[in-house]
Amino acid sequence: MTLIKSDILSRSKEIISLLALLVLISISAPTWAQVNPQRMGNVRVDELSDDQVRSFMRQSEANGMGDDQLEQIAQARGMSPEEIRKLRERVEKIKKGDRRKSDQSDPNKGQPRGGIDGRQLNYEMDSLSKQKDPNTEAEKALMELRSKIFGADLFKNSNLTFEPNLNMATPKNYVIGPNDEILIDIYGNSEVSYNLKVSPEGTINIQYVGLIPVSGLTIEAATSRIRSRLISVYKGLGNGSTSLNIAIGNIRSIKVILIGEVVKPGTYTLPSLANVFNALYSSGGPTENGSFRAIELIRGGKKIAVIDIYDFLMRGEIANNLRLQDQDIIRLPVYQSRIEIVGEVKRPGIFELLPEESFKDLLSFAGDFTENAFKARIKVLKNTDTERKIADIGTDSFSEYKPSSGDKYFVDRVLERFANRVSIEGSIFRPGQYELKPGMKLSELIKKAEGLKEEAFMERGYITRLKPDNQVEVLSFNVAGVLNGTSADIRLLREDVINISSIFDLKEEYTLSIDGEIRTPGSFPYAENITLEELIIQAGGFTEGATARRIEVSRRVKNSDVLSQSAVTAEVFQVDIDRDLKFSREAFVLLPFDIVSIRNISGYEVQRQVNIQGEVLYPGAYTILNKDERISDIVKRAGGLTALAFIPGASLKRPGVSTSDKDSLEMAKDKLNKIKRLQASVGDSTYVDQQAEESVNNTNVGINLEKILASPRSGYDLIMEEGDIITIPKQLQTIKVSGEVLSPVTIVYEKGKGFKNYISQSGGFSDRSLKRRSYILYANGSVKSTRKIIFFNNYPSVDPGAEIFVPKKVDKRPTSAAEIVGISGGLASLAVIILNLIRQ
Repeated sequence: MTLIKSDILSRSKEIISLLALLVLISISAPTWAQVNPQRMGNVRVDELSDDQVRSFMRQSEANGMGDDQLEQIAQARGMSPEEIRKLRERVEKIKKGDRRKSDQSDPNKGQPRGGIDGRQLNYEMDSLSKQKDPNTEAEKALMELRSKIFGADLFKNSNLTFEPNLNMATPKNYVIGPNDEILIDIYGNSEVSYNLKVSPEGTINIQYVGLIPVSGLTIEAATSRIRSRLISVYKGLGNGSTSLNIAIGNIRSIKVILIGEVVKPGTYTLPSLANVFNALYSSGGPTENGSFRAIELIRGGKKIAVIDIYDFLMRGEIANNLRLQDQDIIRLPVYQSRIEIVGEVKRPGIFELLPEESFKDLLSFAGDFTENAFKARIKVLKNTDTERKIADIGTDSFSEYKPSSGDKYFVDRVLERFANRVSIEGSIFRPGQYELKPGMKLSELIKKAEGLKEEAFMERGYITRLKPDNQVEVLSFNVAGVLNGTSADIRLLREDVINISSIFDLKEEYTLSIDGEIRTPGSFPYAENITLEELIIQAGGFTEGATARRIEVSRRVKNSDVLSQSAVTAEVFQVDIDRDLKFSREAFVLLPFDIVSIRNISGYEVQRQVNIQGEVLYPGAYTILNKDERISDIVKRAGGLTALAFIPGASLKRPGVSTSDKDSLEMAKDKLNKIKRLQASVGDSTYVDQQAEESVNNTNVGINLEKILASPRSGYDLIMEEGDIITIPKQLQTIKVSGEVLSPVTIVYEKGKGFKNYISQSGGFSDRSLKRRSYILYANGSVKSTRKIIFFNNYPSVDPGAEIFVPKKVDKRPTSAAEIVGISGGLASLAVIILNLIRQ
């Protein structure tokens, strides 16, 4: 119960945190703030569909603000504490339901040039597209709690600009005005071009022709007027030897006014080719209260067109998307009727309906039902003058039913249950789900599933059945009896699950184990009547050093006397077989869980090698000749030492332990732990740890080669082991000083100088040095530490090639005030107790 409460509390905090984060972001978003600063106040959690809540959950992210502060922000944005609480509970309910379903699920652009081909503007166009609203994941999550207004995304899509095409061919009905650029090309017998700008008076001035008024004319009418004036100068225009082409170059700007429920009302400067959609996009489109279906275009004080954006959204029609003229007014009224539809429709959201439209039209706007929709009955929440009410709409009423503004329609899913499903699983050829036909019995289902497998357990199967109250009961049956007719056949019911086990599911998996001198030791599956020879073959056969005699087979005991102190715990057999695994002896049959051990041939040895390197005559690898071969023997076999050999620096490295040698491995681990405890005590973080790891991989053994060569086969002369490395260096001439000294350095060795002399040459001890723990690592691998004699440190002697190491003091934490108070209180209490004892 505590874990459940903790889980719910944790999820609740995540929901609250994200919710307030989203609200906080919405405060700073300028567009949203202009639309509706309290836009969360109308959120009703009870009316949200599960898909809306799931979308919110997917978008949610955690925030580092305090829960109390987050709740205050949510309430300040208009969401009541009761709705916040309901949202928490709703999220938790959906999560639990999803987990339960999961548990029950079946596992099965370049700069344009001037002129007609590169038309451009001589001004900067006004647009809200430069002011990008924040598009954070947090805002997306917030919007999942509120249905989207159909069509609103059209004017918020940064990839859709609705900017006019300035490079299109000049429309024949284009009306020329001041500041338009007229391109006149005369070609044929006469060739000349004019780029003329229409004056504020609406005229153009052509050389040798004079002023021609063109303002207010269409491009077609202007072409006719200019041609009639040019014929007086260019006679070829009359007989066809000269041709004329007139087009619009750079176009003028116009002023358009947008009023009403528009995101950014005001006067906009647009190109003269702009249409209504261009102006709507530049202004940000309708507000949350603006109509998408009754946008008015007013010209000269008269309403000349009504634009319905749904025509474009639903059918791609733009019949009333007229080209704008200077001083046109676009008015966006408030919507008259909005209806919301959620649930199993392809495009849930809020839609604006006209008075003559029905629920069928609403369903069309919403993209129709999804595949999982329950279509027989639609639930609707309606508003009356005093309260709300619920109504149901049948399929036969879709075309006649007239929605009212504020209605909210819910389209439910079909039920997550099957009317005629049964399942069979286990040792069956085709397990799975099947159709339950009327009167169907168990034997029919088994036959339909292609029958039982050979290993099916025939004595018992069981049916998991749902009782009328959905509680579960189990019915057992004799599998063989049902199939041969000796037991009653069982009539199946909806959601029955039949389980027929395999004999292998009902017993422990039998295995055999083999180890020792075998090529592939390990565990192998047991089979009846398997013999020792066959197991050896499965394991890859003997190794070269294996013997076929005295093979030990240990077997489990099933009847041991538990009351006896000397009770037998295993039965052991010693078996001799033919090494070539021939059928020359009686076969030894194995039983489940037998363990076979193969021994090696007595006296069989594998070559073992050591290595000697450095200052010997013949360095390299040498094979150990006998079990007691020693260091002196290897040096002798290597031809002895060279003249430059530094005997005191000779060292022996012995490989780390093998994982098969458990005792040695545990010893190595103990040694590693001891060295790491030394690290903790001296406060060093690099050198000691490095030495600790090296001690497990390669153990440095301190040897005295001088005594070894003087007294061969003495206690100093160690017996060689496989992988040993003897290193005999040249004459060493340096001393390395490291650790807590002012300047770690390598210094030339001088005979007669002591420990403190070399410390002085490295700058002396640092403030953090732990002098009494200083030590020397000699060239041969041995270590000597500083000893304390009364109040003085006795430092070890220094030899060539040695390394002096000074560890660091452990940083001590100062005693806190609370600890001082606690210690003082304890001492005071102890003093009182002692005083009372003395008085008594």
